[in-house]
Amino acid sequence: MSEIATEEIKKLLQTMKILRGENGCGWDRAQTHSTIRQNMLEEAYEAVDAIDSDDMKHLKEELGDVLLQVVLHSQIADDNGCFTFEDVARGINEKLIHRHPHVFGDVKVKNTEEILSNWDKLKKEEKPHRKSVLDGVSKAQSALMTAQKLSKKAVKVGFEWPDEKSLIDCIKSEIREFSHAKTQDDKELEFGDILFALVNLARWNKLDAEQCLIKANKKFETRFRKMEEIAPKALEELSFKEWDDLWKQAKTITNSEY
Repeated sequence: MSEIATEEIKKLLQTMKILRGENGCGWDRAQTHSTIRQNMLEEAYEAVDAIDSDDMKHLKEELGDVLLQVVLHSQIADDNGCFTFEDVARGINEKLIHRHPHVFGDVKVKNTEEILSNWDKLKKEEKPHRKSVLDGVSKAQSALMTAQKLSKKAVKVGFEWPDEKSLIDCIKSEIREFSHAKTQDDKELEFGDILFALVNLARWNKLDAEQCLIKANKKFETRFRKMEEIAPKALEELSFKEWDDLWKQAKTITNSEY
């Protein structure tokens, strides 16, 4: 790290210390880890949006906002005598060095698979308190991301379908079970099974289910906005046939624009 970068970090830490200090900002002084929990999620997602948009100017700004959350949480912890920003930086640096013995040590690896295998082994050694393969999955992330993580962890110990056809058969079976569900609770459970099976189909094909849904959401939004733009009358007045025709027209237009 350059001296300039080090100096900028020092300035940022000092600014936050002042904001949280006796004569600082009332809002910053009032915050706790819990009150700004949502901020961390929102800033991370906004940074991801910038990455997806390949907007480097926006990404620089959003990474700053993510860093702000780290600095603010660290200052809150420091004020409470728990840990400091320096402790956070030291901890992640030590973890990176420990989990990259092929770079900082004498371990030899042939490919990325061996790198990831060593990472998992070292991670397991670092966390002996975890008894289940499924331990360590965040409960704060989206349900879709949680499903992906649970699935990947289970597969690492051999809990896997023998082939893609059996997985697709499983999805069809779950859909049939959903169609036979009688109560609302049963429908929720069976629909959840469908989603979980679909997440496994994505994983089987080396797809990120979260990213797939993000793209689908974006595509739907783009086409629907185009429908609003080209609709000959108020959307509320459209028949199903008119909706269908308009959707196909919007699909053709948006496909040609990208």
